[in-house]
Amino acid sequence: MGQLTQTRIAYRTLALTAGRHRGTRVAAGGVRLVSPRGVREYADPYAQSAVRRPFAHATWTSPPTIPGFAFNELVATWHAQTPDSSWVEVAARVRPARAAGWSGWLVLARWADNDTGLHPASVPVPADELTSVAADTVRVSGGAHAWQLRVTLLRPEPAAGDGPLLTYAGAMVSSVGSHARATSAPGSGAGRVLDVPAFSQRIHAGHCPQWGGGGEVWCSPTSIAMLLAYWGTGPDVDAISWVDPAYPDRTVYHAVRHCWDHAYGGAGNWSFNAAYAARFGLRTFVTRLRDLTEAETFIAAGIPLVASVIVDPAALAGADYGSEGHLVVLAGFTPDGDVVVNDPAAHNLATLRRVYARGDFERAWVGGSGGLVYVIHPPAVPLPARPAEPNW
Repeated sequence: MGQLTQTRIAYRTLALTAGRHRGTRVAAGGVRLVSPRGVREYADPYAQSAVRRPFAHATWTSPPTIPGFAFNELVATWHAQTPDSSWVEVAARVRPARAAGWSGWLVLARWADNDTGLHPASVPVPADELTSVAADTVRVSGGAHAWQLRVTLLRPEPAAGDGPLLTYAGAMVSSVGSHARATSAPGSGAGRVLDVPAFSQRIHAGHCPQWGGGGEVWCSPTSIAMLLAYWGTGPDVDAISWVDPAYPDRTVYHAVRHCWDHAYGGAGNWSFNAAYAARFGLRTFVTRLRDLTEAETFIAAGIPLVASVIVDPAALAGADYGSEGHLVVLAGFTPDGDVVVNDPAAHNLATLRRVYARGDFERAWVGGSGGLVYVIHPPAVPLPARPAEPNW
């Protein structure tokens, strides 16, 4: 028996045709700005020269979603295209259990799919007695019963192109608590290991100081790059032409640059990483899984996962480092149900593929992050059957 984290989880994909359109409409496969509702001046605080520029804007607001339980965390997922210096602002609001109505709108991100027109950044939101935002996560004291997303689409004024296109929106809400339980039993993925290419974050140490200098802070985009390679996609030669040709695994640098959150100075923003992977035609989202038995259904379907773990080498036998928050690729399971991972923290590729005892890993993952994962797959590869309380 061990201390693991039990969660109530609900993931919802939002219908872009529903909700409230103010100056937007669904066209060309997503929500597009068609009739601006005003002009906002904005200066990118992370640009070398923070010049205020006018941007025409319009919004799409989702209908309220009621998950059926009181949740205390929300993580949003969005996919968007932002050509010609356009961008999107993503906000959420919740209906706290301890309040009579809705919270104010909590801005999660000012985001673009590149950093030439806007440096993507989460938005530090002052906490109040009920709500707070930690980069990519809305937290609610005392729980909330409903949520909404609002996406504002912005393009330079006068218009320099079609502006942004929002193609997907969804969110995961969860209620996290601890109790003692046994390690989950091996399931449908036992004995299957997926052939995920191996990339190490450590071999980039000292490179690109503007994005953290490689090494310690690149686990998330390095894991994303492994999954892109597994699915046979990723940036092409032209897209990585700016990367020093002497550097190894140059697609990792592309991922780091486009996942970088300029507000908190890291590449681990969950929403940014999911949005980055989506640009290559993949379906992506952030959710939680309840245990390794659920994770095995993805492996059985041929879908590797990126999992968030807290690493204590005294509790995770085989780990040669410690971390309060680390991302690994969950690539499969041994016949006995132990966990096979591609661990980007390895100092060389020969030690990157590792096997961790099932109970140890489950405690580091479910007990550490509440079972957080990126799910990334091509549209042609179906997800496993959803559980009764759907978390995908």
